[in-house]
Amino acid sequence: MNDLLPQQTAVWQYLENRASSLLARYGYSEIRFPVLESTSLFKRAIGEVTDIVEKEMYTFEDRSGDSVTLRPEGTAGCVRACEQNGLLFNQVQRLWYQGPMFRYERPQKGRLRQFHQIGAEVFGLAGPDIDAEMLVMQARLWRELGIQDAVTLQINSLGTSASRRAYRDALVAYLRGVQNQLDTDSQRRLESNPLRILDSKDARTQELLDGAPSLFDCLDDESRAHFDELRELLDAAGVSYEVNPRLVRGLDYYSKTVFEWVTDALGAQGTVCAGGRYDGLVEQLGGKATPAVGFAMGVERLTLLLEELNVVPADVREQVDIYLVSTVPQREVAALAEQVRDAHPQLRLMSHCGGGSLKSQFKKADRSGARLALVLGDSELEQGTVTIKCLRTGREQLTLPRERMMTSLGNLLAESVAASDADV
Repeated sequence: MNDLLPQQTAVWQYLENRASSLLARYGYSEIRFPVLESTSLFKRAIGEVTDIVEKEMYTFEDRSGDSVTLRPEGTAGCVRACEQNGLLFNQVQRLWYQGPMFRYERPQKGRLRQFHQIGAEVFGLAGPDIDAEMLVMQARLWRELGIQDAVTLQINSLGTSASRRAYRDALVAYLRGVQNQLDTDSQRRLESNPLRILDSKDARTQELLDGAPSLFDCLDDESRAHFDELRELLDAAGVSYEVNPRLVRGLDYYSKTVFEWVTDALGAQGTVCAGGRYDGLVEQLGGKATPAVGFAMGVERLTLLLEELNVVPADVREQVDIYLVSTVPQREVAALAEQVRDAHPQLRLMSHCGGGSLKSQFKKADRSGARLALVLGDSELEQGTVTIKCLRTGREQLTLPRERMMTSLGNLLAESVAASDADV
């Protein structure tokens, strides 16, 4: 569980702002729900024999003796919140959320025990059109972030619960013949959750799976048609993908469409965004049957990817646009600072506090990353002017009347940014 320092949070905010803006453009509304839920919610939703429930959840008893769990994922809590507040029956909801999740697992690059996700869920739509739109939206986000060439979409269909049961029986029958050659985890899963064996990272197990029956052979007609139309919609939208028949996801509630966006730009192949359809979960948790589809993206891995590909805009980490230095009484400085903030609410202005010589103040202005310094000295105060010093370009400083200074700030900042971009 890590701290996030200002240089990191700047990149996180950049990603979060781009994602939330895009979700709003597609008609999604934000929902917020607790990080702590009843343990039974996750056992019912995720599945008692999944790795998450068996080994990874932070579960404890509260003072009343009730078993509670820090949320390991967002979908179950979102369904609970919607059902409890009457948002689902005969309604279509497009919702998104962000925040921390918790799993006690072996930390690795981009994966922590407190990790963060941006997720979205759509309730009330059963067709492949919403599945496709969700994937098209994600592809647009990758383009806007500049990482589209580093991620690959993998898709699969798990079919209905009936087709999964038929495939489960066929897979188990095959794997029993090679049981002693499977890795330890897969031997354990053969009894409890055999579909997860398809996702094994063991090379020998993957070789054995080459001869296993295919899930597609067991798909029902409805699921096959749903998947075929999804592919047609993605093809029409120009979204590239790979069909991965071994993609199963780690949660029991998925049905029909499942997908992952993967990258190898961070070393071993890792997933940065994943999800799928879970048409039976609302009913499983006590509500009316409601079709649903959703996804979650890993903020840690995505910010690592942005950094690795060097696509974070240069100004994202800049905390300050303008630094105000002075040698006059602080009341005069504060008045000028507030006038600038009133005139330019989008600009980030830091007013120097704590006294000191002009030389020391300019050192702090430079360290702040500001592009401009405003200077208010005795002569400027007497004449009603302000001096503007460009800290990142060789432009000569200007001394202007206050009104003219106010109208010049935007252009001078834009000029400084353009000069920096040209240098790069």
